[in-house]
Amino acid sequence: MKVIAAVVALLVASVGLAQAQPASTGSGQAYPSKPVRVVTPYPPGGGADGAARLVANHLSQALGQPCVVEHKPGGNTLIGTEAVARSPADGYTLLLTGGSTMSIQPFVFQGKLPYDPLRDFAPISMVSRFPFFLVAPVSVPAASLAELVALVRAKPGHYSYASNGTGLLSHLGMEILNRSTGMDMVHVPYKGFAPALPDLLSGRTTAMMADWVVVAPHIKDGRLRALAVTSRERWSSAPEVPTVAELGHPGYALDVWFALFAPAGTPADIVGRLNAEARKFLAMPEAKEAYAKLGHEAYGSPPEEVSALIRAEQEVYSKIVREAKISSN
Repeated sequence: MKVIAAVVALLVASVGLAQAQPASTGSGQAYPSKPVRVVTPYPPGGGADGAARLVANHLSQALGQPCVVEHKPGGNTLIGTEAVARSPADGYTLLLTGGSTMSIQPFVFQGKLPYDPLRDFAPISMVSRFPFFLVAPVSVPAASLAELVALVRAKPGHYSYASNGTGLLSHLGMEILNRSTGMDMVHVPYKGFAPALPDLLSGRTTAMMADWVVVAPHIKDGRLRALAVTSRERWSSAPEVPTVAELGHPGYALDVWFALFAPAGTPADIVGRLNAEARKFLAMPEAKEAYAKLGHEAYGSPPEEVSALIRAEQEVYSKIVREAKISSN
């Protein structure tokens, strides 16, 4: 994980802000001349939904055309992602997704992925970054990570954890934690965090890693406990929640992020304009405040930083997927 942080830091230091440029579709027609779609391969109601809507609302104002969020969940994010990869490269269909889609799925769907993360997309900008919170229902007799570990280790294979899909970061984060703590929990994948919540809240599953906006209402109403956060340092949304690392598992850190992409071949002036508008918005105090309410940190970047992050994460996650024997089969 330190490799990823180092790559990001170097690129932030060395790459300047993208400059806004006049944009066209290549046909001589000014861009945009019709509504723009922002596809997210997750169901409504989670962090991706909120992150997409915030940046789409700004682009609607900045571009003078509606920018509409469209959900295409399913297939471990493959359905929506492939749809964008196969869309015309004209700037009218964009994708908001993150490391699960771009850095992990190539190894989960080894040889069967219907898109290439680096070949089939033109990165536009990072949008936000955030950690996951490890939560358990209050009906589970574990008020801390140590108590959860002791509970699970006493009955290997008896307890389960929920995720928003096989091979997504919520799944991978729990597998890494299982390996570092000696827990043996059964993985129960769902088609998103929202569908997973009823079973988690009822105690049918024992734990889950998810972003703050998903779990915060249930922590506040006393139905879930936040046992740990996956960031390197305590997160501003819930500073009272300790990190996994400080609870006796040094080196554990899970970085989650969303970025904006266009299909490969999208004209450079369109990508440049979208990058400039996204980064201008993400640097605004009101954007930072709005993303903080999701438990995210607003974070714009040059397109090159997104590509470099994907490459760095793929080196790390390919090994983890192989060792944990995570597969689409």
